[in-house]
Formats: sequence, C-alpha cells, structure tokens
Amino acid sequence: MYPKFLSFVLTLVLVFNLAFPVIAEETTKYPDYAKMYVGEDKLEGFNRKMFNLNTKLNKFVARPIHILWASVMPQYGMDRIQSAYNNIEYPKRLASCIIQRDGQGVKNETIRFLTNSTIGLGGLFDPASKLLKVKPTNENMDQALCKCKVKSGTYMVMPVLNACTPRSLCGRAVEAALDPSVYLASPLTALVKFGLMVNRTSYMQPIAKMLESTYADPYDIQKKLFGIESYIKSSNLDRQNLLETEAKLVDEDSAITEEINALVAGESFLALDEPPRELGVLVGAAADIEDLEIIKHEALEPDIVLENYNPQSPIVDSMRTALFDNPEINKSIWNELSIWNRSFAKRIKTSSVAVVPERAEYKFRYIMQKDKNAPLIILYPSVGEGYNAHHNTVFAKMFYDEGFSIVMLGSHFHWEFVKSMPEGYCPGIPSVDSDNLKLVTRKILDKLQDKYECEFQEKYVIGTSFGALSSLFVAEKESKNNTLGVTKFIAISPPIELVYAVEQLDKNSEELDNNSPEVKHKTAVTAAKILQLTNLKDTVSDFAITELPFTEQEGKLITTFLLRQKLSDLIFTIENIAKCKRTDIYQTINNTSYKDYVEKYLLKGEPIEGLRYASSLYSLSDYLVNNDNYKIYHSPDDFFATEGQISRLKTFAGKKLVCLSNGSHLGFLYRKEFQDALKMDVQDKI
Repeated sequence: MYPKFLSFVLTLVLVFNLAFPVIAEETTKYPDYAKMYVGEDKLEGFNRKMFNLNTKLNKFVARPIHILWASVMPQYGMDRIQSAYNNIEYPKRLASCIIQRDGQGVKNETIRFLTNSTIGLGGLFDPASKLLKVKPTNENMDQALCKCKVKSGTYMVMPVLNACTPRSLCGRAVEAALDPSVYLASPLTALVKFGLMVNRTSYMQPIAKMLESTYADPYDIQKKLFGIESYIKSSNLDRQNLLETEAKLVDEDSAITEEINALVAGESFLALDEPPRELGVLVGAAADIEDLEIIKHEALEPDIVLENYNPQSPIVDSMRTALFDNPEINKSIWNELSIWNRSFAKRIKTSSVAVVPERAEYKFRYIMQKDKNAPLIILYPSVGEGYNAHHNTVFAKMFYDEGFSIVMLGSHFHWEFVKSMPEGYCPGIPSVDSDNLKLVTRKILDKLQDKYECEFQEKYVIGTSFGALSSLFVAEKESKNNTLGVTKFIAISPPIELVYAVEQLDKNSEELDNNSPEVKHKTAVTAAKILQLTNLKDTVSDFAITELPFTEQEGKLITTFLLRQKLSDLIFTIENIAKCKRTDIYQTINNTSYKDYVEKYLLKGEPIEGLRYASSLYSLSDYLVNNDNYKIYHSPDDFFATEGQISRLKTFAGKKLVCLSNGSHLGFLYRKEFQDALKMDVQDKI
C-alpha cells in the first residue's frame, strides 16, 4: 500500500512542479513576505476555499474534541504524552539526518532516543536534554528532500492537512512509511494512534484561535508563517549552533550597513547644516504654528531613573515591551482549552455592543471584582492591537490585584473596530476617532452597569502609544462635555506629532533594503531568533532576560513586519475584500506606506501638511495647561518623538509629564519603577 501511495505522491510533486512553477515575485515598495517565501499563489481561489473549510472543520469538529480531551487530561499528562510521541518519531528524524549526511544529527538523535527510551521511561521524560544537554534536531523529510534539491512546488491548502507543498506532502508520505505502527493494524493500535493525534494536534489550537481572532485575513498570515517556518527548517536555522553562526554573519553585515548609513546621514547633516533634534529645538508641526513660541530647551531631566537599563538602540529598546509579562496570567494545571482551567486569563469575559445598526457588534473583554461598584480601569491599547491584546491582559492582572475591575477595548486602528463603525469610516484622525471611542466606551459602560446593576463611581483610562494619544483627545472632549465621568486619564508614550510618527515609521521601513536578495535570509534569521527566545521562555522555568539579542536592523525588520501587518489588515477590511476569493489587493498594500494611507483614505489626496497641527498634542494645549486629571509618561529617546517635542509638551503639562531615563517607545513597561509609579497615579485621584 505505502510504496504505491509514495509513488503517487512523487508523481503529484512532478505534475505540480511542471504545471505550477514557482516564479519570481514582482517587486513592490515593501516586501511581500508571502510571495517571498512560498512564491506565486497559483491556486489562491482553491486554497482560500479549502482554508475556510478547514477553519470550519476545526471550529465545529476538532476543537470540541480537543476541549473534551484537555478537560480529561491535565496539562502535565498532555506534555508527557507529547514527549513520548516525539520519541516515537525517531525513525523519521534519523532518516532525514542520514539523507542530509548530517552525522552530528544522527548521533544526537540516536543518543536522545536511547536515553529517553530507557531513563526517560519510553520518552515520557527528556533526560537527554536535562542531563546530557543533547538538544533535539527536530528534522523531517521535507528538509531532507530540500537537501536533495527537490523543488517545493506551488503552495497548496488541502482538506484537513492544511498548508503544504507537493514536496512536503511527499515528505509526509515517506514519514508515514517510516512509522512502525502503520504496519500493525488492530483496533487497539488505531485507538492509540487516534489518541496520540488528538493530543498532538491540540497544541495547534492556540495558534488557530489567534489567527481567527487577530487577523483580518487569516489565510494570508498563515501563508506567511508557513513560508517563513519552512525556510527556517530547510536552512536548519532551527538548530542553535547554525543559527548562532548565521546570526553572527548577519550581525556583521548589519553593523557594516548601519555604519555606512551613519556616515551617509552625517554627510547629509553637514551639508544641510541643520541643528540636531536632540538639542531640543522645536521642529515639525509646532514649527509651522505662528501662535506658539519657538523655545530652545535644556535637556530633559528624568523623573524616574531606570537603574542598569543598559540601552541598546531606540528601536530595540522599544521591543523590550515584549518583556512586559506576568506568568500568573495563565497559571493552571489544566490546558487553556480545558473547561476546568480557571486561570486569570480564562476568567476574563468577552462581550459586545451594537454601535451602528446593521454593522458587526464591537467586541470587548472585561473582568469584574466581587464588589461590582469597585473602581474601573478602561484600557486603550497600542496601534492595531485587538481587544485580546496580551498587554491588555497584563495590565488587567496588575490592576485587578489592586482591587479594580477592568474593561479592555481594542485599538480604533484595528480592523474589528472598523467593521463596527459606519460604512466608509477610516481611522487615523484623532478628533474623529476620539468621538467614536467615546461612543463605544459609553455603550460598554452602560451595558455593564445595567447587567450588574452597579455604578462605577471611579473610572480611569489608561492608553498606550496610539491609544495614549486617543485617550488625551477623549480627555479634552470630556473637559467640554463630560459623558463618561472619567476620574483620570493616563497616557503612556503617546506620539506627540502623529504625522511625524507616521513619517518615522515609514522611514524605518524604507531604510531597509527590501528588494535585496539578502532580505529573505535576514528576515528568516531574525524570525528564528524570535522563535528561539519564545521556546526558551516556554521551556525554562527560571528564564529571565534584560536585553534583547537583536541588532538595530533586526529591530527594524521586526517592527516593520508587525506594523505593516496591522496596516494590511486595516486596508483589507476597508476595501471589503472577500476572504474566499482570489485577490490582488496585496500588490496595492505592499506599495502603500502609512503616509500613503493617510493621504488616500483620510485626506482624499490632500497634502498631509494640513493634518500636522490638528493631529498633534499641541492642538490640546489649552486642556493640557488648565486641567489636572491626566498624567503622561514618556522617554526622551522615543523613536516616535524627538526630545524637542517632549520638551515642548513639558511646557504645557509641567509635572503631569513624567520622563523616564530610558525605554524609548513603551520599552519601560516591564520595569518595576514604572509600574509602581503607575499604580500610585491611579490610586491618587488628583
């Protein structure tokens, strides 16, 4: 049976490679990562239909089975079974290493198999890693076929199997033939295999749920992730020793590039004879405002000094926002799918409110204290974050433990917010966005107060980044027409001049050599380093890190990827693209900058200069000077603002603006000094 099946799959590989060859992608202004890693999606119409079918099968068939299984077997038991399953897969990894002529891999896998099968009780435990420090190579036959110069073929989505290529299908067939259990046909063997499969596939549910709830076009992001993961494995970047070698080469290349850019920038700076922004000279929007006095400020003195911060670069420091976490959030002996899981994250409820008739209801999350009249924290997250943003949950845990109830909104620059607003709404103009935020917040408060028959006497709004900017615009409107009754507004790292922030974001994207042959490999190396850190965080109980192992260029790659994905989701939604049909919208998206978005969707072709003052915090100067119900946190090295802009803001806000010594943009959230100050601000009503 299996030789015939293998022959059929090999034929399938040949047919698909001939019928649908991978062609070079068209050049776009910004990288199209899907095309970069999987080539032209020749079967997109079919693939999207299969993706939607698989999504429904997962939701209505697989997920209920996984929930049942996770409610019977505690997380520890699931992990032991998965460990044993990995041990059983030794033959496929061994064969892959042999085909690749990887002697070290053969040695490692054999040592691991023998050690874990004996001392590790059949693979239930992993003494090879803990005692012998022999890490798994995690090879598969797709990698072996790649080493043999077999082309991957066109990207496909198959029923149940999901994302694949003809080569990976062939690899799976070979792996099936190497599985000893396939030759033991009995009801008991079938039952055991089914149990192992259910246990193994249950680990994919968090990813599937994340794709469904986070992205406007889950198909496109799955294609990107599949392509990047395949490249990482085919290049053996998932091996620590090879990754370290490749990362060193990339780091050296990045250092040379950054040095050249610095020299070029220095020459341009000297040629233009302009004063540096670091001197605190007022520039940007305020420089064009006749009514504001241009002042040269002294360097900002920090109000909070972060000891031993050891800054790297503003863009990498800003990525330390990923260190803002709390392991207690998901603490439970049960898997997150289990109905018995009562971790903090699982106790957070999801609800929705109707904002506009015949439009999707707006989803939000919340968790209430036993005393339903307890003070309330309302969270406005960073640009493009959904209502289930991780930082929302971390903030929620922080303040729930202090006795507050929590309401978590998504960013208004998020595709789900757009779906709940009137047709044609495009976010990005703060004065308009704040009106919609006020409306949504009011409806949420009314719903919760009616449901729990309570009244929130004290309400605090905490916004981060773009959400911080919006919170201050809401505060200014509330000072004129108080409908929310907010006690205090706290803005963390708000862009001071939104247009300048947009220009900086685009600048970081455009400084990358997006069309160079090396960008594909550099991106994969960076992604592999992220996966390595994530794996360490998930597997090492005492894992702690204070600095990130990324160069400035890698920081730009990561930040650009994330922020452009949010813009992509937004445009996909605004253009009302059907998810089940082939589309060329990504050719447009990958040629659209944030500035292009503003000019096309917000200003309808009008120049962006007209928006500079209206979208800046300078337009709120009267409110900032004359009110005390707010607090702003900023760092002078924020790459979305200049020290001069922050100095100017200080003249309006005075002591209501707190400067931290380091952290760039939100890169100080994880520090205890900041968290203690934030808690004190919320508890202090004045």
